[in-house]
Amino acid sequence: MNTNKTFAGIPEEYATLSKSEIVLLSVPYDGTSTWQKGADKGFEAFLEASENMELYDIETDSEVYKQGIYMPEPVTEKSSPEAMVEAVHQTVKKYINRNKFVTIFGGEHSISIGTIRAFNDCFESLTVLHLDAHADLRKAFEGSTCNHACAVYEANQNTNLIQVGIRSMDVSEKAIMNTDKVYFAHELIYDEYWMDNAIDQMTDNVFITFDLDVLDPSIMPSTGTPEPSGLLWNETIEFLKKVFQEKNVVGFDMVELCPNPTNKAPDFLAAKLYYKLLSYKFNNEDENENFDDNYDEDIDSPFNKLSKFKDNDDY
Repeated sequence: MNTNKTFAGIPEEYATLSKSEIVLLSVPYDGTSTWQKGADKGFEAFLEASENMELYDIETDSEVYKQGIYMPEPVTEKSSPEAMVEAVHQTVKKYINRNKFVTIFGGEHSISIGTIRAFNDCFESLTVLHLDAHADLRKAFEGSTCNHACAVYEANQNTNLIQVGIRSMDVSEKAIMNTDKVYFAHELIYDEYWMDNAIDQMTDNVFITFDLDVLDPSIMPSTGTPEPSGLLWNETIEFLKKVFQEKNVVGFDMVELCPNPTNKAPDFLAAKLYYKLLSYKFNNEDENENFDDNYDEDIDSPFNKLSKFKDNDDY
């Protein structure tokens, strides 16, 4: 990985840790994928595509990169799925505790076990909004509880889990699934109120885990397991915009981009979606506000007010 790059090629002045409100952490892990491999190459493709993206967002009339986007060294732990999850957990929590808006890019979906643990450690009454083609509710798969098929099992036990776009699952997952909070893909076209209903079920603090295979393969074919009948672009961003407007989104991850060297459009879509979510988050923020690098409970920060910071580890 070229560590000299910045997201979207933004100037270095907007990419330092001390001046950035946003952290973009890469976890290029593909250790538990069961069909098409390549998610470990997703971040490089995403980063390359971002360099060809306009940095002015028309919809929000903003240039969110000026909030600062810092990219630390990637998490490269690969000795076991469990070790990777713990490394992600600790790294993500470190940056949350520095008052950063932490975003994570995979890698496959097993990385989200660690990201969700970290956000659940640090924020009260957390809702996990899970957008995915697959339920990912297995307790264990292929000998590990940290498999990509188990990505939100813990979230289902420990947080307010809401699932959107599901259209593939094992019958065993049905027994533990909270179907009142699952918005199956085949039902969305008949329910004009599904977005509002899902948001009504959310607590104030929301973490989004976005598996790119929730999108229809017609616009996102570059995933490990492309499932037909997914979400399209406009309905996806309409829903996410509502979530950002009505709830405190505390962070998000994006996973399962398996780049195809002959089709760059999905890579660009991922970069555009990432930037769009940042634009929604900071739409009402002052671009010129200096963001303190050091965690301090006395700082008047929206993250402090809504975080629980269970552990006072000195990072």
